Amino acid sequence: MTEQSRVENVVIIGSGPAGFTAAIYAGRANLKPVVFEGFQAGGIPGGQLMTTTEVENFPGFPEGITGPQLMKNMRAQAQRWGAELYTEDVTFVDLSQRPFVVRSDERELRTHSLIVATGATAKRLHLPGEETYWNRGMSACAICDGAMPMFRGVELVVIGGGDTACEEATYLTKFGSHVHMLVRSNKMRASKAMQDRVLNHPKITVHWHSEAVEVVGDGLRLTGVKVRNNQTGEIREMPVGGLFYAIGHKPNTDLFKGQLELDEVGYIVTRPGSVATSVEGVFAAGDVQDHEFRQAITAAGTGCMAAMLAERWLSEHSLAQEHHVLAQSHPEPSPAAAAEAESAGDPAVEEASFEENGQDDLDFSKTCHEGSYALRRLYHESDRLLMVKYTAPTCGPCHALKPILNKIIDEFSDKLHVVEIDIEKDPEIAEAGGVTGTPTVQFFKNKALVAQLVGVKPKSQYREVIQANLC
Repeated sequence: MTEQSRVENVVIIGSGPAGFTAAIYAGRANLKPVVFEGFQAGGIPGGQLMTTTEVENFPGFPEGITGPQLMKNMRAQAQRWGAELYTEDVTFVDLSQRPFVVRSDERELRTHSLIVATGATAKRLHLPGEETYWNRGMSACAICDGAMPMFRGVELVVIGGGDTACEEATYLTKFGSHVHMLVRSNKMRASKAMQDRVLNHPKITVHWHSEAVEVVGDGLRLTGVKVRNNQTGEIREMPVGGLFYAIGHKPNTDLFKGQLELDEVGYIVTRPGSVATSVEGVFAAGDVQDHEFRQAITAAGTGCMAAMLAERWLSEHSLAQEHHVLAQSHPEPSPAAAAEAESAGDPAVEEASFEENGQDDLDFSKTCHEGSYALRRLYHESDRLLMVKYTAPTCGPCHALKPILNKIIDEFSDKLHVVEIDIEKDPEIAEAGGVTGTPTVQFFKNKALVAQLVGVKPKSQYREVIQANLC
């Protein structure tokens, strides 16, 4: 059966706890689900937990677990049960015909059923000055960017009063000299445990009835935030070195406007006690339909419900085609991924191995290295194009970028030297390199910086930069 004629049992749009749990259950039901993990639309593969440090309330982890590690485990479990994963954004969905049509820039699929787990995206205030100072002292992810040198030893501001704001404020105390939380009312929305953690922390001050109205700077980076007391109207400028948003999220439902019933805010409307939507065969799971609880465990629960209801719906309509999958400790890549692996290398099979180098033991025959010593040696002595990756251990986008870069690194392994710099271990290297956010990838040729890519980019962009600088 060709890809054009094949009709999938179920396609899952989105990853995170909802998408991956749905994939696990659908895979165990022999449905061989196809998962579009996403790439840049609405966040990063793995969802909001990729920007979370410690997850302390997910059952089964008494000592807690980091968000990226939890999502890595869920993803591996989905693959183990036969899920076919594509790290691509869905750009078009047609629910007016059956089978449904789902399209990305790379492929078009038809499917009998659909599970929407697209989640939500962090909101921004669009304050005066924000466009100038975004990524120059402003961020929507303290977990990703808080360890940057620019935020160390200076006063910082977090806007918000929910669990995310409390977590980010607490995390930032490791780097900033003091953290100010701006809360619009006289109380927080955060859980009691999170509130206690913030209110009792000596390096955190909560400013009630306070709203940011403008960000200011010296033209190069943010130097302060103008704050208004919404009871007295008084405006004062707080001299700070960084500002972080933690003000809620917008559901990622633009693809489904006019096709699924949405509420006034944009969340998908589901039937009471169910995750079924206004279109038969379409189910919604996770934060895209939950504006009340928005927890990893509830997202996983609705992912389970969506997969079980999809399997039931397919069976009732005699549409299910079973694919008996033997669970594997090391899952086979999808056919598309396997084909790509032949020329580019597959990180699901073999990841780039980074060597942490000490004094006098640098092996120039190896492609990948770690740390400042390797960077200094290779910068001065390597005759290859030098790729420098700046990452942080708690940076979700860094984890999302890893499999993308691994394919590129494998493709050009004999023409590149690659050094990974952990900005928490080597903050002075990041500062010297002018790095203002993670992940950042810089390319050097003959000791000159020839390109810099910030954030997660398509493989084609990294490939183009390398090819342009190999001649």
